[in-house]
Amino acid sequence: MGQRVSVDLADLNRARDWIDAASRVVVLSGAGISTDSGIPDFRGPQGTWTRNPEAEKMATIQHYLADPDVRRRSWQNRLTSPTWDARPNAGHRAVVELERRGKLLALVTQNVDGLHLLAGSDPARVIEIHGNARATVCWSCGDRRPMEEALDRVRAGEEEPGCPVCGGILKSTTVHFGEPLVAADLARAEDAASTCDLMLTVGTTLTVHPAAGLVPVAAAAGARIVVVNAEPTAYDHLADAVVRGQISEVLPEIVQPVQATP
Repeated sequence: MGQRVSVDLADLNRARDWIDAASRVVVLSGAGISTDSGIPDFRGPQGTWTRNPEAEKMATIQHYLADPDVRRRSWQNRLTSPTWDARPNAGHRAVVELERRGKLLALVTQNVDGLHLLAGSDPARVIEIHGNARATVCWSCGDRRPMEEALDRVRAGEEEPGCPVCGGILKSTTVHFGEPLVAADLARAEDAASTCDLMLTVGTTLTVHPAAGLVPVAAAAGARIVVVNAEPTAYDHLADAVVRGQISEVLPEIVQPVQATP
């Protein structure tokens, strides 16, 4: 267990007041919102790529397409991924609560675990800017299927399941390094950032672009910026409030309505 972060109640209350007053909130979420569901982040002290630099190679499209060994290791990693047993935590449910209150304009997530959707977020408001690990796509013909179908084939002994339609290379529908983001998703995210009245970033260090670039877009459009993260981020200097703490604990507090004074 890491050292607990002391929560600044003044910043927490300020953030809650601003969310209470907002009507067009955009949430930008990163790996930190899912760590309490048992999914490690990538760049933290215990992150996937920190502990195993080879894992980043498996997430790079050039290596994945060119090297059968990389693909075989990738399928074994997918098979044992903690994603399949993970369940949404109180942080994911807090975003659903924000939507239930009628305040959520859009949820832009850098995560590929699908936990926001499992928590009950409206798919129409969710922009999975880096894709989703719960499905496969064929690199050659574009055929898409549930990831579980391919994993069943790996469990049955196939080292590298090919496309059942054309025999091509299968990959997850996540966006690998070296692949472009889906232009329509990026356009939706930028439009939401430029029209929101508050951007709430949750569990992201704001170092991965273009997703991190949504923060200055929102700030330039006059939106308040609220950062919720256990560690400093690249855009803390643009934030109107920075709340440090365990996300599954502090985010539910932040999205609760402010109690009126009798």
